[in-house]
Amino acid sequence: MTGPTYTAVGEDWKDIADEAAGHERIVVNMGPQHPSTHGVMRLILELDGESVTEARCGIGFLHTGIEKNLEFRTWTQGTTFVTRMDYLAPLFNETAYCLAVEKLLGITEQIPERASVIRVLLMELNRVSSHLVCLATGGMELGAVSPMLFGFEAREMILDVFETVTGLRMNHAYIRPGGVATDLPDDAVPKIRALLKNLPPRLRQMSDLLTDNPIWLARTSGIGYLDLTGAMALGVTGPVLRSTGLPHDLRKSEPYCGYQDYEFDVQTETGCDCYSRYLIRVHEMDQSLRIVEQCLDRLRPGPVVVENGKLGWPADLVVGPDGLGNSRAHIAEIMGTSMESLIHHFKLVTEGFPVPPGQATASIESPRGELAVHAVSDGGTRPYRVHFRDPSFTNLQAVAAMCEGGMVSDVIAAVASIDPVMGGVDR
Repeated sequence: MTGPTYTAVGEDWKDIADEAAGHERIVVNMGPQHPSTHGVMRLILELDGESVTEARCGIGFLHTGIEKNLEFRTWTQGTTFVTRMDYLAPLFNETAYCLAVEKLLGITEQIPERASVIRVLLMELNRVSSHLVCLATGGMELGAVSPMLFGFEAREMILDVFETVTGLRMNHAYIRPGGVATDLPDDAVPKIRALLKNLPPRLRQMSDLLTDNPIWLARTSGIGYLDLTGAMALGVTGPVLRSTGLPHDLRKSEPYCGYQDYEFDVQTETGCDCYSRYLIRVHEMDQSLRIVEQCLDRLRPGPVVVENGKLGWPADLVVGPDGLGNSRAHIAEIMGTSMESLIHHFKLVTEGFPVPPGQATASIESPRGELAVHAVSDGGTRPYRVHFRDPSFTNLQAVAAMCEGGMVSDVIAAVASIDPVMGGVDR
């Protein structure tokens, strides 16, 4: 684009707009601090009046170097890093990473059933909480404040359960290579059953405010159009892809963690627009709660970490005066009866376990689409390389296809329907 360049600061937009009135097109920055860009993201828009003629994404403002940091931590310590990438879906980051590590170790089939059920249970609750943030913030950005309040209220109920199970509301580092950090506490199952009773009415209350709302329909129906051809060409996955009518869901097509044993339906729509993506997320929350109920029925007594003393950290933890720690029985064994156990425990915690050389890839269906991990080992106790295929990063390629030719106000709806999380994009 050629011609004069203007820089708008503070309240001088009117002066610049008057001066630039003779030029047909103007380039504006939406972000990186803009509240409607789903995080620290920069959108560069070329406008012809209020129509978008060109849209580009600027990323990298939230880069944390997580993938590089993993090379300097043990395989188990890596979970404390990966959980912080897509911070709205931390349990999916942990599961994908652990599945790849377990492939390298060759213990995929040895993971205890109870551990796999707990993983599925927590992931599906996390899917609901993530979708609630998507719909709540998307509604707020388009002026629907009440659904935002209802959405975050419902999400708090799920985070209460996460805090009960993992000790944290976000960034849990609960799912570990070989299983999970510790078993469910005694009050976890009653709390989850109470959640399954109290949450659906709140989800319906939220959707009732939007689904047939004429203003919501006007702002989302036919907006952010992306058909199947465009989605396939760009590698888009998740609700954005399923809004084109393609029922692609890795939980069905490439099951992991025992998903093949659960009954649920893959949700699709054919509108290829923001409204279709909204409907898919609403229905997916119902299906996730359906899976959680099956998880509770499948819980059977048993270990929650692989029964291999060279790989599985002690998972029999108790809450003591100084916080969460190993059980008294384990402490008594390693401190009082077995020098070998003490040495092994010390080496396992300080050095970590070695992983055979090789490389492995694991893919799961996160709330935003296909989340894949490629892990490489050189035979040591730390990763040689770990790379994530984050769905937000790939899905953001669709911004130009969705926004160009539309109104600048529709950019907000289109980006909200993609539901990008910049922690996962920048990593």
